[in-house]
Amino acid sequence: MIQTEKQENQEVLQQSIAHLEARGFNQIKADMEGYETPKSYLKKSTGNSVTPDITATKNGIKYFFDISLKSDTPTLLKSKWLFLDTLSRMKSNRFRIITFRGHYKFTDTLLNELNLGNKQPIKIT
Repeated sequence: MIQTEKQENQEVLQQSIAHLEARGFNQIKADMEGYETPKSYLKKSTGNSVTPDITATKNGIKYFFDISLKSDTPTLLKSKWLFLDTLSRMKSNRFRIITFRGHYKFTDTLLNELNLGNKQPIKIT
């Protein structure tokens, strides 16, 4: 989700964190009160700062998570996903997308447009 939507969707972020904790992830960092903020990366081509919604580790592997919700600005979301996917591959990390009921089709459409159709989003009902 993009930065402007994070304040509106704190409950969605909390549900995602609870889901990850139940799956055995630890060292969770999220852009919300009570958690350490994940590291931001500067995208040189645009000069924008990119921060993953959640970062966590499991079995010694670092994971970047981004939450997919319907958005009025899908181009910002697409560029964020491409950047995080590229960054995770360069550093041998993992990038996953979390989506919720009612947002599955939007997420699948964006993934196919980005040629990331091989990524299966984590679906939380």
